[in-house]
Amino acid sequence: MSDDDDDLPKDLAHITPAYRRALWIVVGLNVGYGLVEMVGGFVSGSQALKADALDFLGDGLISFLGLLAIGWSLAWRARSALIQGLFLAVLGVGVLATTGYRVLVLNQPEAGLMGLFAVVALAVNVASAAVLIPHREGDANVRAVWLFSRNDAIGNLAVVVAAGLVWWTGTAWPDLAVAVVIAGLFLQSARSIIRDARADLKASHD
Repeated sequence: MSDDDDDLPKDLAHITPAYRRALWIVVGLNVGYGLVEMVGGFVSGSQALKADALDFLGDGLISFLGLLAIGWSLAWRARSALIQGLFLAVLGVGVLATTGYRVLVLNQPEAGLMGLFAVVALAVNVASAAVLIPHREGDANVRAVWLFSRNDAIGNLAVVVAAGLVWWTGTAWPDLAVAVVIAGLFLQSARSIIRDARADLKASHD
């Protein structure tokens, strides 16, 4: 980060060149591995991997939207964050719905493949979160991008644990349970993003 970046107040973190670079890295990592993990979810039969792949793709989309929002007014950045929060809520509901379907037509995922994809995903998410740590404070749009990346790392750690439990128990229930936990994390973060976006919208009109 340059000296000029260090002099900027936190509420202007979204305009720094370092933040732009961080977002491009996050977009590339998340969209690329999201596509790979979605294939892995279908091959292994893991609902948790599919849910996590959606989180990757969503994170990449949100990070790209964050890039587009750089330079916008506070009101439009807040609207961008509001869209991000609503999108995350839709993802959460979608994961819950597909997990409910899997409960009705239960089958056991391939624990080995599930664990392999989850470990790689965890490494990708830790890398994404690491480049965003210096940029996690700011307006609702900046915080939304950070929450998406943080959720990815937490979700992947849970998927790694679920893969071990699927192997140990010989049942699909740990996989389904983790998918529900990830969905809950989506919904909780969506609520936080929407709340912050509404606060920024109010501030932009004051």
